[in-house]
Amino acid sequence: MKNVYIHIPFCKSKCKYCSFVSYPKLEEKEQYLKALQKEIISRYNGETLETLYFGGGTPSVLSVKEFENIIKLFKINKKTEITTELNPETITFEYLEGLKACGINRLSFGCQTFNDEILKLIGRRHNAKQVENVVKFAQKAEFDNISLDFIYGLPNQSIVMFENDLKRAMSMDIQHISLYGLKIDKNCFFYKNPPENLPDDDLQADMYLKAIETLTDFEHYEISNFSKNGFNSKHNLNYWNNNTYYGFGVAAHGYENGTRYFNTSNLNEYITNPTKHKNSHKLTIQEQLEEEIFLGFRKMEGINIEEINKKYKIDFNKKYSSILEKYIGYIAKTDKGYKLTTDGILVSNIILADFIA
Repeated sequence: MKNVYIHIPFCKSKCKYCSFVSYPKLEEKEQYLKALQKEIISRYNGETLETLYFGGGTPSVLSVKEFENIIKLFKINKKTEITTELNPETITFEYLEGLKACGINRLSFGCQTFNDEILKLIGRRHNAKQVENVVKFAQKAEFDNISLDFIYGLPNQSIVMFENDLKRAMSMDIQHISLYGLKIDKNCFFYKNPPENLPDDDLQADMYLKAIETLTDFEHYEISNFSKNGFNSKHNLNYWNNNTYYGFGVAAHGYENGTRYFNTSNLNEYITNPTKHKNSHKLTIQEQLEEEIFLGFRKMEGINIEEINKKYKIDFNKKYSSILEKYIGYIAKTDKGYKLTTDGILVSNIILADFIA
């Protein structure tokens, strides 16, 4: 257990596409942080961490001192990757200097697009210029591991617009880019109020292919993620390698000793009793195998069947021969096992569903 996810569930307002657990209840922040500290102290076993990740919500609602107080609860060293997600609109150079001083060494900014009209349409509070400014602030504060998140398939968005977003990002000397196709889930504003001019699935697929074609200076190391000069997200790779991790905070998930658990999504319930999991599930060996395959295929290097055969005492080629034959052209053989081809990535949900019993 050398990896930690911490959920900071507060936002000043909810983006129209967002279905994550977040609340515009900043008056609850102090009580929440007390509950969070109580949970961490009760469950963290003192391991030296490889990664620590603050997600949300909007972690940048925390002050530098609040970040510092949380980080102090863990044992870290110079190699520990400490990431926080940040929204661009409130960030100052002094704030970033403070984050750097308290040990944070990786920043992930929610950009989504550089098109100001679309940003307003989807409910973002920042504009394109603010993104450029905060990246410059971060570089001035000597951060050398900066990531930008983008969404494609947004209302009124064309392939050319998306390509221009990526080219603009590439010109900013950042180390990492994450790309997510827009999905409208039940718990978001757009579900009940569908926007006009949404790109269809085919156009979304074309946008994804355009990203692969455009981001040639970056390594495409996972379905949605691209890095430069080896700046892969260590924290996310831990998920895709199917390793264990702590999850702290409201709605946080964790994985320990073959058991997946998650905390309540009710803020008051969490504040009242932060040390009690809402639910947990001990995975069967078959479920562990399926997760290993499902997560491993997200990496561009794919899965290592020698390791899988040894770990789960199976013959992968024999067990899954019919699926491998069914998806010739979509699954490619590698030196160590199998990976998805570009065509395979576009239908990855269908392919991976076949590996689940």
